[in-house]
Amino acid sequence: MMMDANPKTAAQPATQGMNVPTLQLKGIVQSYPEGEGRLEILTGADFTLMPGETVGLVAPSGTGKSTLLHVAGLLEKPDAGEISVCGKACAHLDDQARTEIRRSDIGFVYQFHHLLPEFTAVENLVVPQMISGLPRKEARERSLALLGYLKLDHRAEHLPSELSGGERQRVAIARAVANAPRLLLADEPTGNLDPKTSHYVYDALLALVRGTGLAALIATHNVEIAARMDRRITLVDGKIVPMD
Repeated sequence: MMMDANPKTAAQPATQGMNVPTLQLKGIVQSYPEGEGRLEILTGADFTLMPGETVGLVAPSGTGKSTLLHVAGLLEKPDAGEISVCGKACAHLDDQARTEIRRSDIGFVYQFHHLLPEFTAVENLVVPQMISGLPRKEARERSLALLGYLKLDHRAEHLPSELSGGERQRVAIARAVANAPRLLLADEPTGNLDPKTSHYVYDALLALVRGTGLAALIATHNVEIAARMDRRITLVDGKIVPMD
């Protein structure tokens, strides 16, 4: 089968008005229990991410990067504030509605690949698409096209245990965009890889994001890698501030 060199045909986000933010956070407050009180992590975070934009989130450990991504990805409800994803207000939705938006509009990439060990690379991409209702044949064709774009088509039938660390992470990236989301959230996606492999994986990630027109918020400790994105932000005292 000829692999598709253009990721748009494999994972194209649904049409979205270019003036409608893909992600918007207003006055986000998030805290966690600590002893008899609460530890405030986010203290009024504001952020807007437009379609097709890539933003690097660079901040030391413990400043709230993962908390921000969890709130933005509807994995946690904030104590206060407003969240919209592709123009849909999300802060007060019930769990089922939040799950539906995550499934249709948001892709996640983590530091660990979280691939299903008993499934091959291509099957790891096919499964989430079938859960979303895509027929198996179409899901497999799209999955092979994505793997081909990431130069992994020759590894499609290999189990995760048979892949290198960089290959596993590229499969995880392909899986994150397999359902054609509009928003990609990545939390230290190359944190477990050596510098050379990290740069290779980021090359693949940014090419795929820009090739599909996704909006992406990517947390990283690597300032050099973050500089390749459209802009950079950081967290100071629980608020988002620009680095550029």
